[in-house]
Amino acid sequence: MPSFADITAALAAQAIELPSWAFGNSGTRFRVFPQAGVPRDPYEKIADAAQVHRLTGLAPSVALHIPWDEVDDFGALRRHAEDLGVALGTINSNTFQDETYKLGSLAHRDPAVRRKAIDHHLRCIEIMSETGSRDLKIWLADGTNYPGQDDMRSRQDHLAASLQEIYAAIGGDQRLVLEYKIFEPAFYHTDVPDWGTSYAQVTALGEKAFVCLDTGHHAPSTNIEFIVMQLLRLGRLGSFDFNSRFYADDDLIVGAADPFQLFRILVEVVRGGGYGPDSGVAFMLDQCHNIEKKIPGQIRSVLNVQEMTARALLLDRDGLDAAQRAGDVLAANSIFMDAFYRDVRPDLAAWRAEHGLPEDPMRAFAESDYQERIEAERVGGAQAGWGA
Repeated sequence: MPSFADITAALAAQAIELPSWAFGNSGTRFRVFPQAGVPRDPYEKIADAAQVHRLTGLAPSVALHIPWDEVDDFGALRRHAEDLGVALGTINSNTFQDETYKLGSLAHRDPAVRRKAIDHHLRCIEIMSETGSRDLKIWLADGTNYPGQDDMRSRQDHLAASLQEIYAAIGGDQRLVLEYKIFEPAFYHTDVPDWGTSYAQVTALGEKAFVCLDTGHHAPSTNIEFIVMQLLRLGRLGSFDFNSRFYADDDLIVGAADPFQLFRILVEVVRGGGYGPDSGVAFMLDQCHNIEKKIPGQIRSVLNVQEMTARALLLDRDGLDAAQRAGDVLAANSIFMDAFYRDVRPDLAAWRAEHGLPEDPMRAFAESDYQERIEAERVGGAQAGWGA
């Protein structure tokens, strides 16, 4: 059975990308809830994200959303991030908030609409070159609300052709990552509703195209860790969007709804070679903090991922393999559960202290004056939020 000392080198390599939009105002379908101190531009978003990394050592990069995070000089934004000790990460496209995309974007029947959506992604690739980003992440709201509204097969053909043109512009050290979601905002059918559709589309593109798995984008009772296993087995898992949901795509703090599911997912990540800087699999949060403060919400999230990663790394794989080979169902399950129930929090606190980090990052932030300072300083101007 591994000891905590056996996994510290692996833990030191953990990196969890933060989403810039998590620091803006967000809410429900009924209301967006403003908070004091919310960033007004990408520079302030990155400053807040840097606080998470400073206290946890887990979040060295920040994902951007275009056009929400559009600036005149991405080189200057990149230098700003580097000065704060973080890097600019994944570039996320947006083809779901423009009036033109009411009936779809890359899968739209009208070639003029598809052209506009493709050009937006080509602009995102230009930004990637300016920011040093590796991944272009595409999530589409494309779909239909009613049977007969549009031809589903033609939409898949349009999508494939659009993605092919975007993929052709991807640089040698860049990747295209296609996200999927079972429903919403389209009610009848979604053009990329599941991992199989995403896998089929990216496989047709080439070796630099991968699937993004959002942990909240599945039907109830879906075995997400099976999907993780399969995509790793097929070599097509590019990234995670970690969050939690109780009903649908709630985008809550990861591990809040089902910590055991998060553990099971990370067990398969470790088992399948999807953990670590050489794996090619990017860990990222995709969350909205509607009623809690933004920065501590992100701190709590990365700590939850770290804790479950530690437990997954501590799984007695030799013992588990022996029990599985012997067909001892209860012994195998007991070994699995022992790793899940192991309380690694004291070990992680000591590990942080050894690495010059606060033993309790949540308390360290609460005791700092950062929240009070940004609430006092960020007065006036338009706060960032959904759509900005």
